[in-house]
Amino acid sequence: MTKMRKDAPPGSEAALLTVAEVAALDRCSTKTVRRAIQAGLLPVLRIGPGRCAIRITRTAHAAYRAGIFKV
Repeated sequence: MTKMRKDAPPGSEAALLTVAEVAALDRCSTKTVRRAIQAGLLPVLRIGPGRCAIRITRTAHAAYRAGIFKV
């Protein structure tokens, strides 16, 4: 896992978080994060071949934490 720069510009790749990074920030399991994604509470970007890699924007994570999300 790579360390994310906190001072990265919002449009940069460093502004994307992995499921594990979101789980660490929220102090929960990756399974809990994946449940939120599946329920539509946490929007994600699917990238890579087969679109199987999941990334979460810092903005989406902040909205999820604040309870501001669209189902």
